[in-house]
This record gives sequence, C-alpha cells and structure tokens, in this order.
Amino acid sequence: MAKSIGELLVREGLISEAQLEQAVAQFRRDGGRLVNAILSLGFITEEQLDQFLHFNLPVPLKIVDTGLSEVFLVDLLLKAAYLEAGTFTLQRMSQVLSLPFSVVEELIELVRTDHLAAIRTSSSYTSSTQVLELTQRGRERAEAAFKISLYVGAAPVPLDDYAFVLSRQSVRQIELDKEWIDSSLRHLVIGDKLLRQLGPAFASGRSIFLYGPPGTGKTSIAEGLGKGIPGEVFIPQAIEISGQIIRFFDPAIHTPIEDKKSRDDASLDLRMNLTYDPRWKKCHRPVVMVGGELTLDMLELRYDYSSKFYEAPVHMKAGNGVFILDDFGRQRIEPRQLLNRWIIPLERGVDYPSLHTGMKFEIPFDQITVFSTNLNPLDLVDEAFLRRIRHKIHVQYQTEAEFKEILRRVCHKQNVHYDSEVAEYLLSNYYLKQNRPLVGSHPRDLMEHIIDQAHFLQQPPTFTKEAIDSAVANYFVEL
Repeated sequence: MAKSIGELLVREGLISEAQLEQAVAQFRRDGGRLVNAILSLGFITEEQLDQFLHFNLPVPLKIVDTGLSEVFLVDLLLKAAYLEAGTFTLQRMSQVLSLPFSVVEELIELVRTDHLAAIRTSSSYTSSTQVLELTQRGRERAEAAFKISLYVGAAPVPLDDYAFVLSRQSVRQIELDKEWIDSSLRHLVIGDKLLRQLGPAFASGRSIFLYGPPGTGKTSIAEGLGKGIPGEVFIPQAIEISGQIIRFFDPAIHTPIEDKKSRDDASLDLRMNLTYDPRWKKCHRPVVMVGGELTLDMLELRYDYSSKFYEAPVHMKAGNGVFILDDFGRQRIEPRQLLNRWIIPLERGVDYPSLHTGMKFEIPFDQITVFSTNLNPLDLVDEAFLRRIRHKIHVQYQTEAEFKEILRRVCHKQNVHYDSEVAEYLLSNYYLKQNRPLVGSHPRDLMEHIIDQAHFLQQPPTFTKEAIDSAVANYFVEL
C-alpha cells in the first residue's frame, strides 16, 4: 500500500509531508500498518482517523444546502409532478426527488407563491398528505422544462461534491493484507508464488496487467479480488454540472447496502431520521467487467439527444472500485487506441470527461484497473505504456498438484465421488503422455460433459475411467 492512505491524510491537511515520511520510515522498519505508525507517533488521534475513514454526508435541510439552484430544483419538481398527472403530495415528491421533507416543503412554498401549484385537497393538518395540483401556468413551465431535459428522478449532486466524496473514498486508502487475499481467493486453487504477487498488486490500488494462456483463471482472480475488497462507498444517483445532468447510479453495477431502517419506513420520516443525504446510495465497492464488446465511445459521457441528459461511462461507474478489461486485445478497436485513453488517468490520477458542448471537467481517476489478456503483451502495446502499468503478473498453467485439487473441488461441488486413481488416469493418459498443458478450467468443463452424458442416460454422474474417456472424446479437438 506504501504511502496511499498517508498521501490522502496529507492532502486533507491532517498530517504534514514530514510527518508522513517519518511514519513511513517507522512502518517500513517495524512492519504492520501505516495507519498504526501514524497513530503511534501521535500525529492524529483515533477519533480523527475514524472521522476521515468513515465520514458521512450531511442531510440537506434547505435548498441552499443541496448546492443546486432554486430554478433547477423547481423545474425538477414540476416535471415530476407533471408525470403524476399534475397532482402530487409532499411525501411523493420527497420519494421521487430523494430530498428531505424540509427541502421539498421549501420548493412547494416557492411553486405556490409563483402560482405554479395550488392545494387541491387538505383532509388533515399534515402537510405531507396534502394533495396539490399544478396550475395551467405550472404545466406550461413543466413542459418548457421538459424541452431542456427529460430527466426526472433523484435530485443530482453538484460535480464538486462528487469529486470530493470520490477522493475521500479512495480505493487506495484500504490496507489489505495476506489474510484478506487468502480469504478472497479461497474458492480458487492458486500457488503461493502467484498469491505473493497478487497481494501487493491489489493492495497498491494501482493498475495491474494479468497475462498468460487461456483457462488459467485470470478473470476469476480479478473478479474474486475485486469483490473481496472491503468497505462501503457513497454512490450519487445523478450528478449536475453547469445545468447538465449525468445519470450515475446503475443497479446492474452498484449494490446498495440497506440500512437497518427499511426504505419504506424512512420515507415516512424523512424530516428528522435520515442518516445521510438521500441523493446518495450507500453501496459495496463496485466491480465492473467489460470484454470484447468495449468500444471507445463506452469510455465517454453518453449524451442522449432525445432525453437531453447524460449516462456516465462504464469506467466512471467503477470509481472507488475495480475496473476489469477482460480479453484485452480482442476488442473491435486497436489496443493502442484503447490504451491511449488511459495514459493520462493512469499517470496523473485524474480523468477529463467532456460534455457534448465541448466543455471538459476534471474528476479523480480512482480505481484499480485490471487488464487481462491471453495474448502476448508486447504484441499489444509498447514498453512505454507497460511502464505506466504498475504490476505485470504472469498467470501460468497449473501444476499437477493444483490441477488435482481443482478436480477434487469440482467433484465435491457436483456431489460426485472423487477417485484419486481416476485423476491419475486422466493426467497420465490425456495430459502427460500427450504433452497437453494443465489448464485450470478443464476439470470443470470435463465434469460438465460427464454430467451431460449421465443425464442423457438417466444415470447419476460418476467419476470413472469410462466417464473420463467419453468426456475427453467430446471435449478436445483431435487433428
């Protein structure tokens, strides 16, 4: 991890550069964790460190607290009300816009003052249940707002707020150790040498190049370590920049962590009991994997000219997490073109997306970027680019012991009795004698053939020499 978390503490002004160097010296001398060295030297208190690592997002109580303009939020509320057939309640608008009651109350007061809406029914003294209705003037303004953008949903967070939170949640602040990597990859069979390479690579929070022959587990390793990274992060539902909206939260990528209090209960009590700004969702650190389908335009903001708002690019959604580029070199574009897109982000730790108007803006580039390929790296990129990738790890074919262990685990998973003599028969006749490499994915594939054969014969699958002979005959291509 080196100085990663220390650099973040320096940037926030909690410690000085000199104090960091002193802590790093002690850390390298005594081992353990860098944060423990910083604490033991008395540069910060445990309370300060805890507040830094587990910061919260204050709940906005007024319009001014949101960082958005009154006009922007009024238009968003009017559009949401328009889609509710023109009638709405404070509670419903609070849910749709992901804003506390107090902010929505202020917005409703504005639209009533401007005669954009009026109370339709008021069966109680509770403002949250009052039914309001857009006036003709309110409908006309909503229709005008739709011409600017069709976006209706959670109120966005300002770009500066997003960039600040992204920096505070940096994936580089996590201190990972051997126990973590052993736990994250315990479902895989991996040799000690490879484990010793993978641990420091992921703990660095930097870029990684996994290369080697197909079927050796590169993708499974990257995904397993990505999903094993601890911690939670705040993900904005949408981001606002210069009046433009970028839809960000993606349920296919971001997995929310539900609070003890259910969302339904919380929505009834948004005035007082929110624990953080509801425009954000607390999620597990994201893991994004793309393969041969990746194109350059997928790495840029996507503007929909009909809806008039943006969708965040796929790698941006991996912020504070892991982005895996699988099957690198098999995309429909030249590898060098693709990698040129990453040179500045990898070197400087910042990215520069641009709006369709040509306006560029800066955001932190904070993710572990994993390039995985079956091809020779030197055939894909030059040495100048490889220097920018911190860790290059060669994932090789499995050893005999590893291959047998994978085979044993596959049998156990499928409730098939494992026979060590049959395993020896498989290795001797179909691998060693034929000089075939021991590919880690083969045991799973061969077992699937055995199961298919057994299902066809309406028999339970068995791990026998006869079953192996049949599976091999259907699996390998013999010339």
